[in-house]
Amino acid sequence: MSPLQRATARETAGVVVDVLLPLVARGVIVRRPYVVNLLDRLDADSRAVRRLQALHARHGAGPLLLRLPWRELALVLSEDDLWRVLDGTPDPFTAANFEKRRSLSQFEPHGVLVSSGAERGARRRFTESVLDSDHPVHGRLGEHIQATVIEEADALMSEARRAGCLTWDVFAQGWWRLVRRLVLGDSARDDAHTTDLLASLRRDANWSFLKSRRKSAREEFLRQVGQYVARAEPGSLASLVAEFGGDDRRVCPVEQVPQWLFAFDAAGMASFRTLALLDAHREVAAEVARQISGSEHHEIDRLSLLRACVLESLRLWPTTPAILRDTTRATSWYEGELPAGAAVLIFAPYFHRDDEKLPFADAFSPELWTADGAKDPWPFMPFSAGPARCPGRELVLFTTSQLLCRLITRVRLTQAGARPLAARGPLPRTLSPFRLRFQIDDH
Repeated sequence: MSPLQRATARETAGVVVDVLLPLVARGVIVRRPYVVNLLDRLDADSRAVRRLQALHARHGAGPLLLRLPWRELALVLSEDDLWRVLDGTPDPFTAANFEKRRSLSQFEPHGVLVSSGAERGARRRFTESVLDSDHPVHGRLGEHIQATVIEEADALMSEARRAGCLTWDVFAQGWWRLVRRLVLGDSARDDAHTTDLLASLRRDANWSFLKSRRKSAREEFLRQVGQYVARAEPGSLASLVAEFGGDDRRVCPVEQVPQWLFAFDAAGMASFRTLALLDAHREVAAEVARQISGSEHHEIDRLSLLRACVLESLRLWPTTPAILRDTTRATSWYEGELPAGAAVLIFAPYFHRDDEKLPFADAFSPELWTADGAKDPWPFMPFSAGPARCPGRELVLFTTSQLLCRLITRVRLTQAGARPLAARGPLPRTLSPFRLRFQIDDH
C-alpha cells in the first residue's frame, strides 16, 4: 500500500511555525507564564486552527504526514480518525509516545502514561481504583474532599482580601495548599518544597530529550512522596496508595502519585478561567446560583451546571492541547499506510474551535455538557477519550466544582485586569490564566 499523503515542505514549515513551536514554547509539561501571556496577546491558537483548516481543505480528511528532522508525524484532521486513534489506544496507537516518555521520565519514569503491555494494565487499574474513576463523588474520600475544599477556599479568600484582589499568584498558592492536602495529606499543606521540586523537574521535562535527567533531584522528590504515602494520613489519596502495600515493580504505586499532582495543576488553570467566564456571562452565573441554592437537589445535581462550566472552559482552552500517540505497527487508512514508529498528533483546539463546523465554536456553551452526563459530546476531549481517558476526570470535576461553588457563594468576583472576557463577540482562542485578576466584593 502507498504511504499517506505528505505535506509539502512549505506546508510542513507552516505547521511547525503555527502549531508545533507555540506548543513547545509555552511548555508542554509546565507552562511558561511569559510565553503564555505573549501567545495570549497574539491569540496564537487562532493561527493554528486556521492552519489546520487550510490543510484539511487542501488535502481532505487525512491523516496528513509531515517529515520532521527527527521523525515522521501524522496530523489527524477528521473526527473519524480522531476516534480511531483514541479508541485504538494502547494498540496500535500507544500513549507511551517517545517524546512523552523522555519528558515524564524526569519525575515519573514508571508512570502509567509512559507504560505499555501488562505493566500499563496493572498501573491503570491501580490508578482507577485509587481515584475511584467511575464515580462523580469519590466513594471513600468525598466528604473529606468537600470539607477540605471549603477550608482552603475560605483561606484563599482571606489571602486575596489581604492582597487587595484575586490574582493568579494568590490563587495558585491556595490551590496548591489544597492539592497537597488532598493528594499527600494534611501535613503537606505548607510543604511547598515538594511541589516546587516537582515544578523544577517538570521544567526540565519541557525539553524532552534535549535535557539530561537529574536523577538525584528525582530520587529526592520520589522519596518525599514515599514518606507521605508511608504516613497514610486519613482522607488523602496517599492513604489509599498505602493500602496497596509493598513496592510492586509492576505497579510502582508511589510513582503514580506525581501524575496526580501534575494533573491538578491544569485543573487549577481551568478553574481560574471558569471564574472569568462566569463573570462575563452573568445569566449563566445566575442560573448556577439558583441551582446551588436548590436544597431539594442531590449534591451532584446542584453542581451539574458548574461542572459543565468547567468542562466548557476546558473545551474553549484545552489544558492538554496536544494529544500524542505513536504507532506500534503499520496501520492502513483510506488514503494510504502509516508506518510503525510514527508519531500521531491530535491538536485539540482544532477540533474544539473549528468554526467551519461548529456554530458555537467561539461561544460559551455550557449546555453542551448537560445533555448527557455519561458521555462527552463528540469531538470534544477535555480529558482525552478512549481507553486512555484521564482516570482523574471525575475527581477533578468534583474538586473544582466544589471550590468554585464555595468561592462564588461567598463573594462576587469581577474581572479587573486588562482585556476582560465579554459575553458578546467571539471568545479568544488563547487565554492566559496568568494575566487574569478579580476584584472581590461581598454579595
